Amino acid sequence: MVPPPMFHGESGSGPSPSASSSPNAQYIQQFLSSVLSQRGPSALPYSEDVKWLIRQHLVTLTDAYPSLQPKTATYTHNDGRTVNLLQAEGTIPMLFQGVTYNIPIVVWLMESYPHHPPLVYVNPTRDMIIKRTHSFVNPSGIVSIPYLQNWVYPSSNLIDLARDLSHYFGRDPPLYSQRRPNPNPTPTPTPTPIPTPNFTPAGGSSVISSSGSGSAGIARPAIPPRSYPQSPYGSGRIPPPSPQRPAATEDPAEVFKRNAISKLVESLNGDIGALRKTRETEMEGMFNVQAVLRQREEQLAKGLREMQGEKEAFEQQLQMVLMNTDVLEGWLRENEGKMGNMRNVDVDEAFECCDSLSKQMLECTASDLAIEDVIYSLDKAVQEGSLPFVQYLRNVRLLSREQFFHRATASKVRAAQMQAQVSTMAARAAQHAV
Repeated sequence: MVPPPMFHGESGSGPSPSASSSPNAQYIQQFLSSVLSQRGPSALPYSEDVKWLIRQHLVTLTDAYPSLQPKTATYTHNDGRTVNLLQAEGTIPMLFQGVTYNIPIVVWLMESYPHHPPLVYVNPTRDMIIKRTHSFVNPSGIVSIPYLQNWVYPSSNLIDLARDLSHYFGRDPPLYSQRRPNPNPTPTPTPTPIPTPNFTPAGGSSVISSSGSGSAGIARPAIPPRSYPQSPYGSGRIPPPSPQRPAATEDPAEVFKRNAISKLVESLNGDIGALRKTRETEMEGMFNVQAVLRQREEQLAKGLREMQGEKEAFEQQLQMVLMNTDVLEGWLRENEGKMGNMRNVDVDEAFECCDSLSKQMLECTASDLAIEDVIYSLDKAVQEGSLPFVQYLRNVRLLSREQFFHRATASKVRAAQMQAQVSTMAARAAQHAV
């Protein structure tokens, strides 16, 4: 996603850069607000708390250097990962030997920006080469100046970075023009050409010397074929047409080298793409396995909780059984002497209740079972015709009412007994703990 190009008036005769770029500045602000506010898969990988600061840095940079245009592009890391990032691409002016030139650069705002410095590249055209022994630019075009090395958040910003780049490039230009073979060689020996920094002047013109045969082999500043927006420091005038030169023939070795590199890059990109698809498929399978494992983990945790609950219930039942065992053993010890007189013991006196609740529970249970037997006998009498049906209904209604009261009383007595048992168990547990 790229905002529209910026237009600047000619210096000295048109409007000022700030006045002519105000509509474009508004569009840039809208563009940045739009891309930084996106959510979902298309969202830029910047932290939410610094997106407003990133927008301010880019807006300030484009106000000071209108030739640098913000846009989004895909950046490929060294490990093959691709990510959509913001960049500022264009030119920055530099002053070299009293002439202002425009240096093509690309400023990438990485995922950790602005906590960490951006990544700056010089962007040479096809007719330019990077100086091999440059102090701040390596052969791959990566720029490393002290401002980037000493980047401090939040005081460091892009406009100060651009000023430092212009200053250091003016001290030591990073780009040179490529020397092309002379299509019409002459036997006259010529001096060895000395590489001269090749940059596009701010005014857009190039210096070409036509006097003297000895100066034909010296490289001169040339206009790169790639078009860049004019710098606010240039004049913006269209250069006069230069005289036509004979078509230059390319060195076969250079052509072979360029084709081999292109083929190698294409093969490498294909291998990286295939490897990436394979890894994505493997990762998708791993994610599915992870989801299944998480589901099984939840099931195991649920089963473990249920087993712990059952264990606690069994422990409570065990305590209840132990308590009842103690009661029965105590009763047996008390009644061992009565075993010899069992033949003379009445059935109703065989069991003696230990407390009033047990006695009441025994009476209620006996009455309930007796009424149940009476109702059963009445059913048989009605079936045999010994009892009129009306009288049967009247007796069953009375007996059922009485049975209900006995059962209700038994339920209350049972609850009171449970409460008493719990209190007894708590007292015994306290004694064992002591």
